[in-house]
Amino acid sequence: MDWRDTGILLSARKHGETSAILEVFTAEHGRHLGILRGGTSRRIAPSLQPGAQLDLSWRARLEDHMGAYTVEPQRSRAAAALGDRLALAGLNAVTALLGFCLPERESHPALYHRTEALLDLLGQSDLWPLGYLRWELALLDEMGFGLDLSACAVTGTNESLTYVSPRTGRAVSAQGAGDWADRLLPLPPVLLGEGPATDADILAALSTTGHFLETRLAFELRDKPLPPARAVWIERLARA
Repeated sequence: MDWRDTGILLSARKHGETSAILEVFTAEHGRHLGILRGGTSRRIAPSLQPGAQLDLSWRARLEDHMGAYTVEPQRSRAAAALGDRLALAGLNAVTALLGFCLPERESHPALYHRTEALLDLLGQSDLWPLGYLRWELALLDEMGFGLDLSACAVTGTNESLTYVSPRTGRAVSAQGAGDWADRLLPLPPVLLGEGPATDADILAALSTTGHFLETRLAFELRDKPLPPARAVWIERLARA
């Protein structure tokens, strides 16, 4: 069994004396693990930073074996992230969430290409927060928990959409909310693709998407807590 693909490195951990186990998110083979012989060597180890773009070849005797990688680095994103604490926190949040929620060896090509485009924005602090928010919405959608913000769940109107139902993920208008308004989540205009997309609006929107990551996605994954890296990234954005 063998294949070749392009992938984004999510994590690398030492295995034995000289090898490393790589966890990568590939375009056609999803989240996939494999052993890289000599992965701790001075030649290759500096290239194995989270977010790195890799040309991967994988081979195993049987399909369900972990298998072994050979790797050719294509692009490093370390320079853009290491010089900026906010960018580094964002990169860690993306790779941690992907490792957390993606089923192993299940293809998600649309999400892969969105992730690649997002990581290419690292270091561009004026674009990254909004790009990350849109990526997180895409992640929820890809995992089957997408928000439906097209019209009010109560009245059917697409005007004055102000809230999101914490149970269904559907939009609710100010009129439709009625006495339930204090039990609903905020729907900042940035979630509708409207307004100036200030950091304050993005933070409010991330609070709403975070609710569904925690109560729907994490709950479905045996109620595991979300990776702390997401909270660290949002805290640093709030400070900025």
